[in-house]
Amino acid sequence: MEIIKIIGIAFLAVIIILILKQYRPEFAMYTSIIAGALILFFSIGKLDGIIQLLNTIATKTQGNGQFLGVLLKMTGIAFLTEFAVSVCKDSGETAIANKVDLGGKIIIVAISVPIISTLLETIIKILP
Repeated sequence: MEIIKIIGIAFLAVIIILILKQYRPEFAMYTSIIAGALILFFSIGKLDGIIQLLNTIATKTQGNGQFLGVLLKMTGIAFLTEFAVSVCKDSGETAIANKVDLGGKIIIVAISVPIISTLLETIIKILP
């Protein structure tokens, strides 16, 4: 069970961070980043099954594979942005975290333009 590993890493990191904050606060952030990267590493393993399932669904529905790729990119950007925002906020840099969040949202909107335009074209074709 991966969730047990993830929770274990999180609890161990929290304990180490609490101890480090008393003696060497500059190392607490590094511990948080390493723990976050480990948790992300254990979580990414499950993405393969999800991607295969989405590919199967796209094949069965004769969907456009381009849209699936864009949706996966958007999801990846959202996850990575949230991870970076959390690290920035944990280190006390809320202003930078807000800029990273805004940048992630802008990139997601920018790469979703083909889907939005195709959707609008389809709606226009349907309407009389």
